[in-house]
Order: sequence, then C-alpha cells, then structure tokens
Amino acid sequence: MSEIDTGKNYKQINDEMRAILARTGRKEDACTLIAVSKTKPVEMMLPVYEAGCRDFGENKVQEIMDKYEQMPSDTRWHMIGHLQTNKVKYIVDKVYMIHSVDSVHLAEAISKEAVKKNVMVKILLEVNVACEESKFGVTREECIAFYEEVCKLPNLDVRGLMTIAPYVEDGEDNRQYFALLRQLSVDTGIEKNDNRSVELSMGMSGDYKVAVEEGATFIRVGTGIFGERNYTV
Repeated sequence: MSEIDTGKNYKQINDEMRAILARTGRKEDACTLIAVSKTKPVEMMLPVYEAGCRDFGENKVQEIMDKYEQMPSDTRWHMIGHLQTNKVKYIVDKVYMIHSVDSVHLAEAISKEAVKKNVMVKILLEVNVACEESKFGVTREECIAFYEEVCKLPNLDVRGLMTIAPYVEDGEDNRQYFALLRQLSVDTGIEKNDNRSVELSMGMSGDYKVAVEEGATFIRVGTGIFGERNYTV
C-alpha cells in the first residue's frame, strides 16, 4: 500500500478548486476535478473514490479495461490520452467522456462504433493552443472547421474543448493559453449548441488554479493526488 494519502490529497485540491469557484463568482459545481490515475493501481484509487471522487482519467485504453471491473460501477471514466482508432471499439461504451479527439478521422471512428453499439458518446475536441510540436490536437486556426465537420457525425455529443498546456514552473505562464481556449469556445459557437454550457478541460497539477480562474469545467490532476508517475508502466 502506498504511503501517499491520496484521499487527503484529493480533498485538499477539491477544496482549493471550490474556493476559487466561490471567489470568482462561479457555481459550486461549475468545475469537476478529474483524478488522473494513469499508471496508478486501484488500491491508490479507492481512497480517492472514498473521499468523494467519481471522475478518473486514464491515458491508455488498456488501463481503462484493466480497472473498469475493479472500480465501483458509478466511476466515470475519462479518456484523456491520445486515442488510436483501432482501440475505440473497446471503450466507446465504457467511458463517460473522451477528451482527446484530435482529428476528423478519429471522430469518424468513434461515431462508427457509437452507432454500432447504439450509444451517444460525449467528446471534447483537443486543441494544441500553444502550438507545441510534441502535442496532439488541431491548431487554433483549424478549430472552427474541425468543430463543424465533427458535428455532422452521428452519435457524437460535442461538449467542448480540451488542451494540454505547456509544462511550466509557474502556472501563471499558462493563463494566456487557457484564456485562448475559452475564447475559442465562443468563436466556434459551441456555447450556443442547445443552449448548454461549454465544457473546457484544461489545467493540471501545476496550473489548475489558474485554469479554474479562466473558466475550466474539468481540471485533470494526477501528480498532485497520486504523486509522481511510474514511467516504467
């Protein structure tokens, strides 16, 4: 068993998130903390669940498959890593949301499998706001056309946008990128879709406070809850 008190860590970050929401005049439930459990065993996840978390994020399809039956049935799984089209069929009816839709080709694959299984799949479109060569996602310039194309596909519920901001020592350095993603959600017209609020998945362990200030509705925190990743997995 890990010496890290993952449940305590989750509660602390969740409380900080709620304090920022209150300070910025947003509703208490306007943002959800996703515990990013990639490479972490179920025994480290259960205390987080017991602390009130229902939303867990994974980078790999295989980890979702391995943990799906081991975690309580009301766990909401978020696919946040790069998704290969040939893996879509395994998780399309298991995940609550796919955050990392980065191409029309992938969206078509998700749509096809969703139709087969007769499910509606909530997705976010991944935007490489900072234009980093190492990151997936469409550019800001491509985002509007990408959104319009994906919206034509059946059984997809396009809920908003996602970005992975650069790794920085000071979270304040990423404020510009979070503000840009927020503006993009307005430019694309997602906000007007069925009069629903747009989802913005942005902010991680080093910059989630700034992301919440800039309108994040999902923050993805791994290290802050579970400690450093195990890169041998």
